[in-house]
Parts: sequence; C-alpha cells; structure tokens
Amino acid sequence: MKQLKICLIGYGRMGKEVEKFVIQRGHKVFLKLDNEHDWLNNIQDFLLSDVAIDFSIPNKVINNIHKCFDGNIPIVVGTTGWYDQLKEVKSWCIETNQSLFYAPNFSLGMNVVFEMNKLLAALTATYNYKFVISETHHINKIDAPSGTAIQLANDIIDKNSGYLGWKIGQHVADNLISIEVTRRENVSGIHEITAQSEEDKICLRHEAKGLDGFALGAVLAAEFLYDKKGIYTIDDLLNAALKR
Repeated sequence: MKQLKICLIGYGRMGKEVEKFVIQRGHKVFLKLDNEHDWLNNIQDFLLSDVAIDFSIPNKVINNIHKCFDGNIPIVVGTTGWYDQLKEVKSWCIETNQSLFYAPNFSLGMNVVFEMNKLLAALTATYNYKFVISETHHINKIDAPSGTAIQLANDIIDKNSGYLGWKIGQHVADNLISIEVTRRENVSGIHEITAQSEEDKICLRHEAKGLDGFALGAVLAAEFLYDKKGIYTIDDLLNAALKR
C-alpha cells in the first residue's frame, strides 16, 4: 500500500482522532489546515498532498471542497450540514473531473444500521407504524439534526410513501418524521430509530463508544479514493471490501 501524504482540513476533536489512524496505517500527516491563516501560509505545500480529509465546520466545507478541486486534490468529507448543496458539488466534481468521497457517518456499525433502517421502513410501509428518530451528540457539534439522522429520515421517506419529510421536535404532523435532537457532554454519537404501532414497538439503536470507528473509516476512505476520479460513498468502500 502506498504511503499517502494526507492533508487534514480541520484539526479539532475529529481531526486529532483521524491523525492517529493516519499514522497507524503507515501514512504521513503532511499538513494540518485549521483556519484561513493556515491556508494562506501553506497553499503551496497543500498542492503537494495526495489526498485531503475534511472534518471542519459546515460553513467552511464548500470552500474547502472548491480548493481541493482547484488543486486537483482528492477529498474525503466527513463534515455534515452542507448536503443542501450536494447536488451542486456533485456537478462541480463531474465537470472538473475531480474526486469526492462523502458520508454522513464513517462508522461500519452505523452503516449496518442504515441498511436495517431501510429494510424496516420497507417492511412496515403498508402498516400503521409511526417513525421517530432521536440523535444525541456532544455539545460542540454545530449542525442539528446530524447528517446521520437526516440520512436515516430520508431513507425512511424513500421507502414509505406515507412520509413527505421530517421535522425537529416531538409533535409533528403524521406525514412527517419526528427527529429529536439532544446535545450533551462526552457523547460520541447515539442514534435511535423507533417504529411504533398500536400493537408493538420496534427499535434500532447505534451508540458509538468513541471516535475511533469514524476516524478509521475516514482514513480507509482516503486510501480508497486516492487513485480514483468521481463521486464515492461508504457503499462503494464496503462493496470493494466484499470483492477482495
């Protein structure tokens, strides 16, 4: 496996966790960019990176993606809260022949829950089940609800024509999925999907024990993306692993 020169964009809680796995996997943390001052002073070095991993903040990520596309640097995006611009970003990526890997959640276990959630939504679509999603994260997480919760909700909507959208809060219209949001200290991420009828209640729950699973997934995504062009998600990474 080639040793990659990896640029970390955003060097907060997640960036520091990713750094550990970059080193553990035998790669080099080539550059750490955490603010505009870092960008201005290191732009030439940035252009020598093999791949970038972004765990920055929602209002910076689109600009960071642009900088990577302009510099011909493949980018793995773990930041969420920008998916309202995803269609536009995908178009930029294709038009400029660049490389983008994005995922609302890089945890293997959470991606298993994504698939279980789709199956649950499909199997209960013709029955009278009401879906509720709850998500709990650390107090420093800016976007709410989480990108993971939004993905869960959108997957339910895709499989169940009774839902037209989602809304934050406990009391929502019958054709909307309720997403309950909690922020508290020392939580890496908890997501729970509940489907309830008059007869019973079905629950799917994922609780991250720490940030290791997310960080490792992001580094594996960088290894996967390095020599590719186009747009990829965690499904592509998992499918590639199954084919080995």
